[in-house]
Amino acid sequence: MKDKRVPDYYIGKNGYEARRVVSGFGLNYNIGSAVTYLLRAERKHESPEECIQKAINHLEFELEDLKELKNNKDDK
Repeated sequence: MKDKRVPDYYIGKNGYEARRVVSGFGLNYNIGSAVTYLLRAERKHESPEECIQKAINHLEFELEDLKELKNNKDDK
C-alpha cells in the first residue's frame, strides 16, 4: 500500500522510495539529500535545474564538513 505522505516524485518506476534508497545505503544527511534531489530532479518541476543545484549545494556542504574534520584532525 502506498504511503500517502510520500509524493509520487519520490517513488521510482520500480516502486523504490528515495528515502529508503538513502537509508539502505546508510548515507549521511548531505549525501542523502543530494541523492534524493537528483532522484526527483526530472519529476518534480518542469526543469531539473533547481533540484540539481540543491544537490550540488549539499555536496559542497559535505566537502566543507570533510575539510573541517581533516583540519581538526591535523590540529591534534
